[in-house]
Amino acid sequence: MSDQQRPEPPHVDSETATLLGFLEYQRATLKWKCDGLNDAQLRSRPTPSAITLGGLLKHMAFVEDYWFSEVVHEAPRLAIWSATEGEGQEDWEWSSAAFDPGSELRQLWSESVQRSHNVVEAELSITDDDALLRSHPAWQGRDRVSLRWVLTHMIEEYARHNGHADILREAIDGATGE
Repeated sequence: MSDQQRPEPPHVDSETATLLGFLEYQRATLKWKCDGLNDAQLRSRPTPSAITLGGLLKHMAFVEDYWFSEVVHEAPRLAIWSATEGEGQEDWEWSSAAFDPGSELRQLWSESVQRSHNVVEAELSITDDDALLRSHPAWQGRDRVSLRWVLTHMIEEYARHNGHADILREAIDGATGE
């Protein structure tokens, strides 16, 4: 564990353990960047961008559910996302987060991460190598992706947005750190 209670990815382990280790590290980084902030701070837009830390939590909850529940598990879209996205507002998860209490945003994200853990655990129970290679329909069935691709994409998605979170957190209260 690092000083911020983020689990360090393994230095020498299997491909699966390494991918999952880096994803957990990135998830813990977003949690750390949002910890200790009140609702107003989570809604704060201290830069010209429309991105907020609350918006990041909601966006990443949606992304978790899309890639793991909808794509890998091949389940229908969860009702929490269908109702909101059905309104047709582009980037609704970013803008609607301004109306959500921080406790609800944290819970939404945490529950999405838990669902993702459950999906990955079920996939890996089949066998490690087969699970990473097995393909799943994505983008409304227009292409297929493997669990390996989804895990790598999620690491990239978190890493990119954690860069945003670094800047936002420092602008909000001066907190910095790797």
